[in-house]
Amino acid sequence: MPGPAISSVPPASLRATPRPLRRLTLELFGIVALKVAALTLIWWVVFAPQPKADVSPAAVAQRLAPAAHAPTEARP
Repeated sequence: MPGPAISSVPPASLRATPRPLRRLTLELFGIVALKVAALTLIWWVVFAPQPKADVSPAAVAQRLAPAAHAPTEARP
């Protein structure tokens, strides 16, 4: 039977791995931050300028009031 497996990776390269992970983490954080900023900008441009509805009692009563009919024309 063969003996225990020995890693062929030198110990110096094991210590070098946090650098690429840190860079990847910063890049991913930057991408997420840009997406959040883009979605916020889209929301502000599309939804924020919408006017608020007038919900005063007088405005609601006017909306719910029956429509006034025009006078009917005399038929010949």
